[in-house]
Amino acid sequence: MIEHLRAARAELTAEGSQFALTKAEVLGHEIDVFAQAPPSMRFVWELATGYGDATYVVFEDESYTYAEIDARVRSLAHHLRDAHGVGSGDRVAIAMRNYPEWIVSYWAVLATGAAVVGMNAWWTSQEMAYGLSDSRPKVLIADDERLERVIPELDGLRADGSLHVISVRSDRELPDDASRWDDIVDPAAAPDGLPEATIDPEDDACIFYTSGTTGFPKGAQLTNRGCVSNLMNLAFMTTAMKMAEAKADPEAAAAAEAAVAEKAPPQTAFMAPTPLFHVTANNCLLHPATLTGSKIVFTYKWDAARAIELIERERVTNFSGVPTMSREMLLHPDWETRDTSSLQGMGGGGAPLQPDLVEKIDENLPTGAPSTGYGLTETCGIVTANGSAFYMAKPSSCGPIVPTLQAKLIDELGNDLPDDDPNVTGELCVKGAVVIKGYLNKPEATAEALPERWFRTGDIARIDEDGFVFIVDRAKDMVLRGGENIYCSEVEAAIYKHPAVAEAAVFSVPDDRLGEDVGAAIVLVDGESLDDAGLRAHLEPLLAKFKIPNHVWFLDEPLPQNANGKFVKRTLQEQLLSSD
Repeated sequence: MIEHLRAARAELTAEGSQFALTKAEVLGHEIDVFAQAPPSMRFVWELATGYGDATYVVFEDESYTYAEIDARVRSLAHHLRDAHGVGSGDRVAIAMRNYPEWIVSYWAVLATGAAVVGMNAWWTSQEMAYGLSDSRPKVLIADDERLERVIPELDGLRADGSLHVISVRSDRELPDDASRWDDIVDPAAAPDGLPEATIDPEDDACIFYTSGTTGFPKGAQLTNRGCVSNLMNLAFMTTAMKMAEAKADPEAAAAAEAAVAEKAPPQTAFMAPTPLFHVTANNCLLHPATLTGSKIVFTYKWDAARAIELIERERVTNFSGVPTMSREMLLHPDWETRDTSSLQGMGGGGAPLQPDLVEKIDENLPTGAPSTGYGLTETCGIVTANGSAFYMAKPSSCGPIVPTLQAKLIDELGNDLPDDDPNVTGELCVKGAVVIKGYLNKPEATAEALPERWFRTGDIARIDEDGFVFIVDRAKDMVLRGGENIYCSEVEAAIYKHPAVAEAAVFSVPDDRLGEDVGAAIVLVDGESLDDAGLRAHLEPLLAKFKIPNHVWFLDEPLPQNANGKFVKRTLQEQLLSSD
């Protein structure tokens, strides 16, 4: 099968093919780029407007067609340009839930040639003030909850510059010069076309803030070229794997395709359960859904039962969230009673899918398959992707590298490691079209993270003989126990093999003798039981003795998660250790 995948990739990237590669000099370095890539994200939106009356955005019980969203995009884009002078080189901040207004704002801003600043919806007043002060947008578009936090900070933010506020779904009293969405966005009176704009491929499209282990978050500058390249990488990886399966077993591939087609709804439908201010939902779901004329479904907040209900109602074909979301749905009693047969793909990114979850997804999707992707904000989306038969064959791998990236492993001193040893592990570094321009206003952090345009991911990985990447762990998410490196993800994967476990997070616990020891917080499936002794008995055949947690907390409440659905281990660690 791997030979067929190599052949498919070579065929797809050959000269004259849909995904043909060529060389280009970007930020002083020669890299591979797609020869037929759209010139900007504005161009992507212009292509999508041709889908007209097809359903585009579903938010809870609201539904909008491409034409309805397009009219709002044109209205807002002209307002931003005419009333506030927004254009190339400017920024507009968006701070809200995954409302339809987020999508309208996003495409309207990109249409003017400006960049979207994606504000973390969970930020406090002080964090919002920092993000706005750092990015200096001309306009802030915010919903009621975010307005409540930011209004007390406005005077300070406006001391050395203007910041116009547009309120969304809010009845609260606003500053005198603020505007309400319904007063400025009039789809019935929208101009026929978008405002004129000049956009370079290296112009910023998005500023997404990444949280580090210390200090303030950094504003990653995602370019138009990077976002477009990620969009094409997503399409390439899916196409290459399907082509490889067809080459390996034409009859089986044709039968599988026919089975999917028999139950497939008339329109592809993505569900985006994670926030749009992250690349997972924005770049890896909204972008491909828009380009392909698909429907994209949002909820007010994450709730497994509501997600399953909407999957049934909207005939969702592709669910992509963090692993905890897939696990919660599969464990929910409604999964057995609702019709989820439309699902053709289930998985996502943000964290590795544990091997047991890969099997569970495969078992529960009769005409679908599990999938995963590994990527970062700093790569505009995916670095690798794995799915279908390849994922079942290598369930611990996040897949091969996308075509517009080079990859290498380095040691702790920054030295390149041998690329011909499938067992060597080191920090994964990537270089190419999807790598960010840098961190806004932080030249030192940019230089540290991007030496010679090689982005240091901070993830420890190995690359096997077939080119498949295995993420061992975060470089900073290891337990160093008596000189032994213990990878938290390995321990978590073993814990998840116990059928009573619903959620698990592994982290370090300070130890006077060993420096660090292994701790684990576990939430059980409703009605199931497990204790320390039972957990140890389960883990002893699976892990070396020194890797088995010596500090275990069984919790009654779900583990704390951030806005993107990842477990917040630092918060969990502090809470549990302080309570002892």
